[in-house]
Amino acid sequence: MNAPVIAGAVPSRADVPPWRNIVAPLCLGVVLICLVFYQEAALAVQTWLDSTAYNHCFLVVPITLYLLWDRKSELAAVAPAPLPAAALLAVPVAIVWLMAERLGIMEGRQLAVITFLQVLFLGVLGWRLYKACLGPLLYLYFLVPFGEFLTPRLQDVTTWFIRHGLAILGIPAYIDGYIIEIPQGTFFVAEACAGLRFLIASIAFGVLYALMMYRSPVRRSLFIVASIIVPIIANGFRGLGIVLLGWVLGSAQAAAADHVLYGWIFFSAVILLLILLGLPFREDTLPDEASLPEPARGHVAPGPGYAVSFGVAVIAALGPAITMGLAMAGTMPTTAPLAFQFGPDCATVPVATPVTNIPGSGTQRIVCNGIAFDLYWQALSPRATAGALMAARRRLIRPVLTENLAESWLSADSGPPRTWRMMHADDPAYAVAVGLWVDGAPVRPGLTMRARMALDSLVGSQHMPLVMAIVPALAWDTVDRARMLDAVADLKALLAAHPGFDNAVGETTALR
Repeated sequence: MNAPVIAGAVPSRADVPPWRNIVAPLCLGVVLICLVFYQEAALAVQTWLDSTAYNHCFLVVPITLYLLWDRKSELAAVAPAPLPAAALLAVPVAIVWLMAERLGIMEGRQLAVITFLQVLFLGVLGWRLYKACLGPLLYLYFLVPFGEFLTPRLQDVTTWFIRHGLAILGIPAYIDGYIIEIPQGTFFVAEACAGLRFLIASIAFGVLYALMMYRSPVRRSLFIVASIIVPIIANGFRGLGIVLLGWVLGSAQAAAADHVLYGWIFFSAVILLLILLGLPFREDTLPDEASLPEPARGHVAPGPGYAVSFGVAVIAALGPAITMGLAMAGTMPTTAPLAFQFGPDCATVPVATPVTNIPGSGTQRIVCNGIAFDLYWQALSPRATAGALMAARRRLIRPVLTENLAESWLSADSGPPRTWRMMHADDPAYAVAVGLWVDGAPVRPGLTMRARMALDSLVGSQHMPLVMAIVPALAWDTVDRARMLDAVADLKALLAAHPGFDNAVGETTALR
């Protein structure tokens, strides 16, 4: 016979849900990791705010919590069993974070931070409970604004669809890179038209839908694969549709005026179609209450959970501690370039330039053949990483970083390829040429450049890394598209007429 329940009696240890003693160490571990990697978190949030491709990241944590709550009956039946030894899994993650930091890959650092959290969850929850929570916890990887490197490939795919679509439809077109010219006007497959925002949002939705609607790993995998392939194909047809609309309307500008709105409407229709295709295979029926397992009971000591939290936090902090020591060993340049010479046809003119307190930075105005240009540059410590150099680059080209950005490399008629990146945008109008120098030589951004700077950050270099931006000296708030394109042509003509300028800049970066 069951014992009577006495009012006001304190429940025994066996009656207390075991998960209560792991909440505090779990929360402590999350807070410690967020404090250690506050820079990664802050930059991620800033990207969510700045880029429409990652606005959905604000919903990732609420979605994760909902998915866990939706599985509460199943999770309650699994007792946590902390694994202090699991904290050692943070060691390889710390090595990966350090490599990503030296290479200047912020996405790699942010992915490592989420992996630290996964190690924390595994250690505090134990393998059985972590496995039961695996889907919702892995969804946290969508907090990382990842995938920007796919943009050029997506532009290629969209251009391929347009090229072959116009050929099939018999519409005459001249295609050079991402520029599509038809008799009714010119289109440009810009980064915003590559479909990255559609692809990332579709994958995030596809994973959520698969976790909620399916239980079979095969069905989940198939739906996620479909959520990757469908938006890529759909964006190709969207690009073709915009060009076709310009051909029908007789005006490229009229067709492209609301192409972003058209894109979201089209994308919404594609997602709806994807949902309808997946509904017949759903497996989201609720189990019978009688078949639900009994909630787990028993006492779980909080000590092992706290050991995991502190252990993971300490190991995770080793990477930032090492980078802090390397940063203290490096020195900022004290002999940064003061001025540059293009040639006898160019003269430096005095101009009131904004005062900056950024070490190693400078400005200069030159006039070449009656056209004025402003030079902006920043030299960094010889031990600086690619992350610092690319951050300086973003600062110098910030006005052009809009959704209608168009980019291309400056071509060279002879000799080695030029490393100037030509960038321009329509709204707001702006044009800039930007270049990078590492170890005294002009370079293009990429893994090779990052690896070279990572090595320099450890052993030092005899040259300062430098980034330079050249901007036509115009009142940009009054410039229209036609004048902006003329400014781009002026930039190309300036750099084409002075092929030796690249090496001349490299010579000024030598330590003196």
